[in-house]
Amino acid sequence: MTGSSPAASFTADDYRARMERAAREAADAGLAGLLVAPGPDLVWLTGYAPTADTERLTLLVLAPGRDPVLVVPTLEAPDAEKAAGAPALTLRDWTDGKDPYAATAALLDGSGRFGISDNAWAMHLLALQRTLPDTSYASLTVALPMLRAVKDAAELELLAAAGAAADAAFEEIREVRFGGRRESEVAADLAGLLRRFGHSQVDFTIVASGPNGANPHHDVGDRVIEDGDMVVLDFGGLKDGYGSDTSRTVHVGEPTDEERRVHDLVREAQEAGFRAVRPGAACQDVDRAARAVIAGAGYGEYFIHRTGHGIGVTTHEPPYMIEGEEQPLVPGMCFSVEPGVYLPGRFGVRIEDIVTVTGDGGRRLNDTTRELVVVE
Repeated sequence: MTGSSPAASFTADDYRARMERAAREAADAGLAGLLVAPGPDLVWLTGYAPTADTERLTLLVLAPGRDPVLVVPTLEAPDAEKAAGAPALTLRDWTDGKDPYAATAALLDGSGRFGISDNAWAMHLLALQRTLPDTSYASLTVALPMLRAVKDAAELELLAAAGAAADAAFEEIREVRFGGRRESEVAADLAGLLRRFGHSQVDFTIVASGPNGANPHHDVGDRVIEDGDMVVLDFGGLKDGYGSDTSRTVHVGEPTDEERRVHDLVREAQEAGFRAVRPGAACQDVDRAARAVIAGAGYGEYFIHRTGHGIGVTTHEPPYMIEGEEQPLVPGMCFSVEPGVYLPGRFGVRIEDIVTVTGDGGRRLNDTTRELVVVE
């Protein structure tokens, strides 16, 4: 998330409300407060994303009944002051040569238990523990798993716009020539399309052809795409500070009966996962619904990843649609539904939409065809 900006439509009051809510939820969870390092949590709470990854301590301190404070290096304070949420908090800067941990410790309950963002540097956490040996810490994702999971109306609108932009990119990429070109060339086309349709940041453009499609996270290479290849496309990034992520599988020339059968199976599984989305269902129910279809057809061992992940100010975040996750679905949650089948050495198929939970079910934020598309 370093260097990316949240949508300009959020005001200082929006960020103030988020920080107040986070402090309340921390208190309800028995925490003395939250410590938020640079990353998606800080962006969501304050609108601030440092322009460079740095070893200097930057930390938002949220505690019930206290004004929020952002501890920030002096040389970065001018950038922090420009953040949309800056009017809703107090900046406390520190200069090189001073002890930032002592300054932070003065803001904390010396015997409290704090939630700390998952991506905080270990060196900072260990230094705080040395400074305040009676404090303890819990992962923010574990302590407050729902903090960013439920999106408000403005966030849903931004996610829908990001999804529509990704859909527009797919509608154009399906018209380009695949056969005889390198995966890397098609991936470059796809990245260019995402940017043309408004993405400021492209996080990934997977183009996995033929046997490479059996690797869900294939790293795009120089393999030349051949006639007869299945090609898994998985792409996304950030538009106006919110994420897109979609997958479609295309075929170069006419597919075989088996390839159509496997693609139809994954499409049926993806539909089953989507139909399982409703308020009160557990996250694992979405995974179970999609997985049951694939397992029932004898391909269970070839579905080798979870069915979905959350999305928001980053393209992967809680909640996760996976066996064992009993967190109930709540209206406003947004996550992917992306089952797949991966046949080693042969081909793979994945179909992915971003879905949001509504009052009585789910709504897709991607709407391109889920049928097998034949490309040149």
